[in-house]
Amino acid sequence: MSYSSKTMEPCHPQQAIRAKCFHPSGAFIEFTKEEIEQSIPSRFEKMVRNYPDSIAVQTKNRTLTYDQLNKAANGLARALLTQSGGEGERIAVLLEHDASLLTAILGILKIGGVLVPMDPFFPHERNSYILDDSQAAIIVTSKKHLSLANSLNRNQHRVLNIDEIDPGLSVDNLGLAVAPHAIAYILYTSGSTGEPKGVFQNHRNALHDIMQYTNALRIERGDRMNLFYSCSARSLRAIFGVLLNGASLFFFNVKEEGMTDLTGWLMRKEIALYHSVPSVFRQFAGGLTGKEEFPKLRLIRLGGERVLARDVELYKRHFSPECLLCIGMGATETGTVRQYFIDRKTEIRGDVVPSGYAVADKEAVILNDAGEGVGAGGVGEIAIKSRYVALGYWRKPELTRAVFLPDPTGGDEQLYLTGDLGRMLPDGCLVHLGRKDFQVKIRGYRIEPSEIELARLGHGMIKEAAVVAREDRPGDKRLVAYVVADHEPAPTVSELRRFLKDKLPDYMMPSSLVYLQALPLTPGGKVNRLALPAPDRSRPQLDTPFQKAQTPVERALAEIWTEVLGLEPIGALDNFFDLGGHSLLATQVMSRVRDSFQVELPLRALFETPTVADLAVAIVQTQADEETARLLRELDVISDQEAQRRLAQTMQGKES
Repeated sequence: MSYSSKTMEPCHPQQAIRAKCFHPSGAFIEFTKEEIEQSIPSRFEKMVRNYPDSIAVQTKNRTLTYDQLNKAANGLARALLTQSGGEGERIAVLLEHDASLLTAILGILKIGGVLVPMDPFFPHERNSYILDDSQAAIIVTSKKHLSLANSLNRNQHRVLNIDEIDPGLSVDNLGLAVAPHAIAYILYTSGSTGEPKGVFQNHRNALHDIMQYTNALRIERGDRMNLFYSCSARSLRAIFGVLLNGASLFFFNVKEEGMTDLTGWLMRKEIALYHSVPSVFRQFAGGLTGKEEFPKLRLIRLGGERVLARDVELYKRHFSPECLLCIGMGATETGTVRQYFIDRKTEIRGDVVPSGYAVADKEAVILNDAGEGVGAGGVGEIAIKSRYVALGYWRKPELTRAVFLPDPTGGDEQLYLTGDLGRMLPDGCLVHLGRKDFQVKIRGYRIEPSEIELARLGHGMIKEAAVVAREDRPGDKRLVAYVVADHEPAPTVSELRRFLKDKLPDYMMPSSLVYLQALPLTPGGKVNRLALPAPDRSRPQLDTPFQKAQTPVERALAEIWTEVLGLEPIGALDNFFDLGGHSLLATQVMSRVRDSFQVELPLRALFETPTVADLAVAIVQTQADEETARLLRELDVISDQEAQRRLAQTMQGKES
């Protein structure tokens, strides 16, 4: 198979699918490599000159043209200059999902300030940490959130109310030169230590990511894109991808408005580019009836989470043959590094969609634990080699040095260790296998929880799943699965275990299953594994109804199982393995059975009779068999003694 020297992308059907991505107008203008050598506001002001009267942003209550948005940003920029200490100063934004957010972002960047996004809905402690760690000097907020800003302020930051900017300030462009290498923003993501970490990036590298985004989706004037998110890496890519290409951004607040009207809104607003995380798309598309039509929708872009095969089926079922599906893989530290285009003819093998193929200037390599490359098919950590990755973690030099490594070949690129596991297919397609730091060892087996999660998600009634290793009792590390059912009633534990039996080895079967209404999320939208609750000690929902232990043996066995499994109550008909038992716990049970009932039962007895009632029968039967054998042995002894007595009598008679 041949490859393009520029992108290392295989010359196969992916190219044919991507060719369909051009805008129907045929007037797409490529974002060239030369254009990343400027600042973000410079590129935006070019769009203002080209398309002053085009819609830049529309929210529920407001519509701004490019000219109007630019003037609003200029006014804010001049207000900031009266308070700012100069270029490079960190300026925090505490605004909700509205057009004023775009005004603040552009205004800050126009004066050479460093954007530090916050969210009014973040926990107070998180926003406070972001302010302190970024050393932001100014908080830009609105009248609605002024009290929150003041409570965070503690007299350490200046506060600018965007609703009280002097209307007499000039709204002309400032003409300030901002260098491509100047820092543009600091985005805080969840850290493995429990504290957020600030990823900082310059204008050049941010524009490189927008260049890739633009050229992949063929964004141009006339395109309309939705925006669901608060200010994160994902939303900034969408914001700049639209505003730096003359397209239009349409805000829809999912948190406030829910999903009920989303379908009608997408049709009414004639959205051409749909962008969201897969879980939102899954909920939206899963509620479609098949009667809806989206004549303007030409591309669906999903990223931020793994995409499942059933998501692709939803796309094929409900959207026109002209509409394409694009999967994007990336991180705040790297921008987009892999893309996978899908049309009606694309076949997905397995339950999860591959992450896709390379983009220009960003090479993905798979490394083993020694930091050496592995061949196609080998599993290892995904590393990204590029000169356009983030500059590091703000005020965390040790963490930066640990994952941002110098070019091993001596060039000017960096090697960023993602902490993700992956496998490269022979054709250059990358398959993402989950987080490296989520790997655990259970009873000597190395386990990747994402493999269990994917297996569970293959069940048609499970919408979301997360698996973690917990040690709620010292020395007793167990796998716990958390699932969100697609609808009620949820499948029973017994049903899920039967489903997984042919997919997973015994050592990968979770000991506990916890049903949740929704998985807890970090502010960045990822599963917050630290917030997953400990499983309780109650009996799980099984296929078999609860039946109280009746006989003394059954009651004693139920007590043993309660102690070993940490669950109660235990029913007479409950299956040991459905309750979370495994081979190691089985040995503990059989050891206690031997001590309590004075019987010798092999370990396989629990596997053959895995319920309390059946094992009780086996114990009673074994006791009876052993008692019979004892009596027979005694009878044999008695018989031998009687025979000897009679023989002695006979011998005595002969002698007399």
